[in-house]
Amino acid sequence: MSALPRRGDWIQTFTGLQFWPMDPRASEVRLEDVAHALSMMCRFNGHIRRFYSVAQHCVLLSHRVPIQDALWGLLHDGSEAYIADVSSPVKRLDAMAPYRDAERAIMAAICEHFGLPMVQPASVSEADLRMLATEKRDLLVNAGHGWRLNVEPYDDLTLTSWAPGDAETAFLNRFSEIVRAQSEGP
Repeated sequence: MSALPRRGDWIQTFTGLQFWPMDPRASEVRLEDVAHALSMMCRFNGHIRRFYSVAQHCVLLSHRVPIQDALWGLLHDGSEAYIADVSSPVKRLDAMAPYRDAERAIMAAICEHFGLPMVQPASVSEADLRMLATEKRDLLVNAGHGWRLNVEPYDDLTLTSWAPGDAETAFLNRFSEIVRAQSEGP
């Protein structure tokens, strides 16, 4: 019996698996692939003063939300492990609808794999905006350009740079910490 044909082509992941970005399946999501890929990707397409990975962003964000939302916070950019990220001005273009569809489908596979609700919690969305404001403050050249974020950066957080390997380890450790805390309950 042959498998059903897949939509699109596949990429090879860090762990050596095949992953079809245009036809993602929860059974093909691996935490190790997400952690490794995100640790190697720089936020802001690299237009920052020093390397700062998507994995580090996710780990820090996961500490800024209630524990029941922490796993969503850790994995909220998980689709980028399979299709990278596109800057927001480009991502919003009508021509990028297929990218946005792929991003949603991959996040749905990630949610299914990890047993998360399909809708990102409001606490994660708010923390993501505040992290963005914090990253702007600490990582971008201050060129005087106003951003309309309508949130304040985290005053109790000053961003440093983690090496990719450290970010990957922190991501995996944070995953274990969250799962352990959620299994223990209140």
